[in-house]
Amino acid sequence: SSGLSKEEVDRMQKDADAHADEDRRRREEAETRNRLDTMIYSVEKLIRDNRDKLDAGELQPAEAALDDARKALNEGGLDRMNAANENLTQASHRLAEAMYRKTGAAPGGGAGPQGEPAAAGKGGDGKAKEG
Repeated sequence: SSGLSKEEVDRMQKDADAHADEDRRRREEAETRNRLDTMIYSVEKLIRDNRDKLDAGELQPAEAALDDARKALNEGGLDRMNAANENLTQASHRLAEAMYRKTGAAPGGGAGPQGEPAAAGKGGDGKAKEG
């Protein structure tokens, strides 16, 4: 026997259950914080690398979403960070769409040749031709 009464075991189990919920909440908040931090970094890089390809009207909403996301990261709170992450994700998609529209009409997107000619000196069976 462990030397613990049934009441002590029950109390310890209840404490463990209560802490498990708190641990889950903390883990979820940490994962959400990490996702938001990664999204902030990605959008900052996207803007930094493509600022010259975008006009102010396209950049402003993304920069506003970035500011909001940074505030949410500092303030914390699962719902607040999730909302900021969703807003920033949508803003980054709009930036990507704007960049695609500007580069999507560029030439060079066509497919390569459809068929390859047979190699010189060889027939269709791959063997050298007798001459």
